Amino acid sequence: MNTEEKDSLQHEQATQERIKKGTVYVALISITMMFLGLFSAYVVSAGDSFWVKFPMPSFFWVSTAIIIISSITFEAAIRLMKNGNSSTAKTLVLVTTLLGLFFAYSQFKGYQQMIDSGAYFVNRIMISNGRYGDYFEIKKGNDLLVVNGNSFMKKGEFLSPEEDRELREFASLFAGKEKVSEINYLNYGKEFSLIYRFEPISLKNGKLLREDGSELELVDWIRLEEMMSNIAAGRGDFFIRGDYGKDFKMFYAGQELQYEDRQLFIEGKPLNRGLQLKLYDSKDNATAYLYIITFLHLLHILATLLYMFAFTKRTYSNEFSISNTLGMRATAIFWHYLGALWLILFGFLILVH
Repeated sequence: MNTEEKDSLQHEQATQERIKKGTVYVALISITMMFLGLFSAYVVSAGDSFWVKFPMPSFFWVSTAIIIISSITFEAAIRLMKNGNSSTAKTLVLVTTLLGLFFAYSQFKGYQQMIDSGAYFVNRIMISNGRYGDYFEIKKGNDLLVVNGNSFMKKGEFLSPEEDRELREFASLFAGKEKVSEINYLNYGKEFSLIYRFEPISLKNGKLLREDGSELELVDWIRLEEMMSNIAAGRGDFFIRGDYGKDFKMFYAGQELQYEDRQLFIEGKPLNRGLQLKLYDSKDNATAYLYIITFLHLLHILATLLYMFAFTKRTYSNEFSISNTLGMRATAIFWHYLGALWLILFGFLILVH
């Protein structure tokens, strides 16, 4: 190959590199603008709303470590390919792809942790329908149970884990049932019994009876079923399960709320009537944003993984060499970007969520 042909080939390779990198950069700018819009929407939405915050799922920390390691292995693969060690480079490209799969897996495990804690994509913040004590209460033996957050107490002490399990089992007998006749609980009145507006309720022949022998009306049965569904799911006053102040917190306009005796306080004062009504009608937008932001990033990872499978196959087909690493470098730029983007997203969510 003469000098003119070499210059022509180098010029062609440089042109291809500029085109490929330019295409990648345009895609990166578009993705960046989309997430900046989401960041802005998140901050603006939190300005005059009730906001639920909880620690990031542990699997999100795992996925963070994975995405960092995958960028390191990808960069090492490129350097090894440039140095002529194509065998190890191919292995590291495969490792990078597998790490991408593990990243996606850990993300889904993180979502499962959120769901297990009661943090759903569409969720209210407070229990309004089926709120314990509004119509029905429960007695364990002769002791009336009271709710504190999402936990139940008797005689001023929290139920033991065994007692809590028994309560949920009792509640599950009513949860999801369309009629009283479906309830079959032989120990009713011995272990647990119901109180309806300070009036004891008996269970006889598949009927819930008041003291005068009359049955509960359908609307009361619906209220009872809703309350029992909440208890069976581990909820008391809040939709998100766990202890307030430990497993999750609530903010309004950036100020943390305190919870005591089934009441929320802001700066030491109970919420006024207007804020209370707003609270019970509010949805958990903070958690919805968390799902949207992280899942959009995950979709970009999954789409890139589809390309990575083909890219790995091309690598093992010897399409890349010491003098031809353009495709690897362009792919690496996008992969590094997705890794850096996750670190920014994760840091943002830790700080504000």
